[in-house]
Amino acid sequence: MTKTMFVVGIDGSDAGERALAFAKSRAKALGECTLTLCYVIEWSPFTFQTPEENEQRHKRREEEISMAHERVLDPAVAAAEQEGFKVVGVVRHGDAAEILDNLAKEHDATQIIVGRVGIRGLKERVFGGVTGRLVATATVPVTIIP
Repeated sequence: MTKTMFVVGIDGSDAGERALAFAKSRAKALGECTLTLCYVIEWSPFTFQTPEENEQRHKRREEEISMAHERVLDPAVAAAEQEGFKVVGVVRHGDAAEILDNLAKEHDATQIIVGRVGIRGLKERVFGGVTGRLVATATVPVTIIP
């Protein structure tokens, strides 16, 4: 039997929790399955910063990664492991759609599972939402949980 891998986008929201619950139910039904939980800290190359902001960028990045682990990723990984799942936890900076697809490629995943999130702000209206971009560009099937 081939080992199955799901990449699950989580962000601490209710939609992310529902995506993780769905992934767990699918993993349980399949048996031998690993869950790669990924928290993406959105970063855009189109964001312009002052020289002072650039000086603090590395420190802020480390603080953001630490908070993502502490508040969202580590508790989700620990809870899933307690339930008996094999879990990998990842925090990355960048475009969520691109990162989730790249993780799927890196881990030879069979599916990406994410929660649906409503349009928030100008960026999503101009560049499209994460789920729309992910569905349009992903190399593996994507399941979007309402």
